[in-house]
Amino acid sequence: MPRAPWQRRRSTDSPRPGGGRQWAGRLRRSGSLARQVLFAGRVGRRGDGNVTGATSLLVPPPINAADRPGGVRLPRLRMRRRDGMSRDVVTVAPISPAMPTMQPLHEPAALSIPLLPGERTVARRIRFALVNACTISSLMLGLSAIFIAINHGDVRIAAALLIACVIFDGLDGFLARRLGVASPFGAQMDSLADMCSFGLAAPVVVYAWLNDSAPGLVLVPACALVAACAAIRLARFNVSPKDGRFFCGVPTTMCAAVLALATLIAPEMPPVLRVAGVALLGLAMVSSFPYAKLARLAKLPPWLLVLPVIGVMVDYRITFVVVVVAYLVSGPILWLRQRHQPA
Repeated sequence: MPRAPWQRRRSTDSPRPGGGRQWAGRLRRSGSLARQVLFAGRVGRRGDGNVTGATSLLVPPPINAADRPGGVRLPRLRMRRRDGMSRDVVTVAPISPAMPTMQPLHEPAALSIPLLPGERTVARRIRFALVNACTISSLMLGLSAIFIAINHGDVRIAAALLIACVIFDGLDGFLARRLGVASPFGAQMDSLADMCSFGLAAPVVVYAWLNDSAPGLVLVPACALVAACAAIRLARFNVSPKDGRFFCGVPTTMCAAVLALATLIAPEMPPVLRVAGVALLGLAMVSSFPYAKLARLAKLPPWLLVLPVIGVMVDYRITFVVVVVAYLVSGPILWLRQRHQPA
């Protein structure tokens, strides 16, 4: 049986095919996968002068334009194995320090977000300044309440300043919607002012009120709990979806109003119960119970609205405590009612 041409010995009647080592190289090229990788590197060095010292990589799928680094087209070699299968060999040139670093074609420009979106006329700017003046007034009144409380002044004056903070806080939101100048900047300013006036000033005023009667071991944690819960409540309010019917937890404005009125009225109860009421208000702010808004409370039957008026005429301190407790209990009752309603 005659031998294969490449297994015969050289003779005059069977000369080596033309090409010499190139012919033998094509035979070696169909060897193992490792030999193909090594030989691909040699081809890159010999065939292309721009890929000196290149590294060869075997990639089964073709490389998309989006997957190429920097969108650069890479040299590609087609290698065929002995079994007929073909592989794509991509040569990647090493990055040298002398090569320029590729930069994005379009760099994003600095964004300038206006404080007042929409038409920027002089009239709208004046209305916008008026709304923010109410917010800043609430902030400064809260700071004044803190200064009066820590300087051993009249605590009732500090509580009255907190009531003024509540009024200005409701006024700025009403004017912003009424005048059409509501903006994300105004919402953030309102949250910062509420944290100062209701999250910090209210606990300080309550501490100054109960410092002489309640032990500091329980009074300090209760006041600190109110400040922490107010911060959580305001942060959650900024990122949560709004419900037009109910509050999710007691709002910080209402909590500060209750604490300020309690300081002014000074209901007759043991100091420990006062401290417990302060801590309960703080926890109610971060609860998930639904609490009705004031506009919804105004739609109650008339006889329910007349009862507090009659109670104030009899004993305003007891009436105040009953109304606050009834509002706090209404949240869990509404939650249980919503939970048992059929979907």
